[in-house]
Amino acid sequence: MEKLLKTAPELPGDPEARTIRITLEPDDVGLRIDALLSARVDGLTRSQAARLIEERRVLADGGPVKKNLRITGEREIILQIPPPRPLEAPPADIPLDIVYEDGDLLVINKPRGMVVHPAPGHYDDTLVNALVARLGGRLSGIGGVSRPGIVHRLDKDTSGLVLVAKNDRAHLSLSSQLKAHTIERIYEAVVIGRVKQSGFTIDAPLARSPRDRKKMAVAEGGRCAVTRVTVIAEYAGYTHVECRLETGRTHQIRVHMAHIGHPVAGDAVYGPKKQALALKGQCLHARTVGFEHPSTGQRLTFTSSLPDYFVKVLDSLKG
Repeated sequence: MEKLLKTAPELPGDPEARTIRITLEPDDVGLRIDALLSARVDGLTRSQAARLIEERRVLADGGPVKKNLRITGEREIILQIPPPRPLEAPPADIPLDIVYEDGDLLVINKPRGMVVHPAPGHYDDTLVNALVARLGGRLSGIGGVSRPGIVHRLDKDTSGLVLVAKNDRAHLSLSSQLKAHTIERIYEAVVIGRVKQSGFTIDAPLARSPRDRKKMAVAEGGRCAVTRVTVIAEYAGYTHVECRLETGRTHQIRVHMAHIGHPVAGDAVYGPKKQALALKGQCLHARTVGFEHPSTGQRLTFTSSLPDYFVKVLDSLKG
């Protein structure tokens, strides 16, 4: 059924990881790879299996697999399970800028540089750690013990408004609104170059980059992604824009703006490595969020002022 291996050359180098070979059976034909792994490896859920696939820790026929792979014929499956990490986020006394709070939810104004939930390298200095210190167990559990209350995320160096759910009912309501694209999310950004059109829509599907799995890319067959862009002001070599998200894919604004030749200023991942503006990360701010309250049904909209780093960039461009 399964046995441990010493090494597998195509897997990430992780000396503490457990590497397993699974011998397939006739009944496995037709199963999705994540369903197969969760059925054959004790304690492994489908979501955990999908994460291992995304991290290129699952091989079939000697190479990494895609998460929608269905078992056909005779295949050899090898997977690598990294050592367990502490999942429960410890409380941390980190100040929070709370824009709104009631019995169901919070709206947090996240500063630039703060990670939303625990991840490698950030286990005790995230937004979640601060929330746990403030609210303890009074957060929704849908995201698991490492992401309690987190309805959606912002990148570490993106500032602005984040929705947090205090209970599962509120979390489910807000998540369904995200899925239905009825939550209003408006960002402001400074992008490189002069954007010629005053207003336009970028409709380009996104998927994991085949060259770098940590990055996203415009790709045929990817998930639908739509960004509506409006020019706010033009400067020498830069443009201040507003971006309305019709969908909310990972790195959507950053990838879309880079795709049309106007990467977000300061974004060394999707833009040039060396940039004229002295920025530590992208100049991108989640300014507005609007949604239907999970309990009252009332439409609520919140707006965050541009943070100091963003204002300084605009002042330098005006000067």
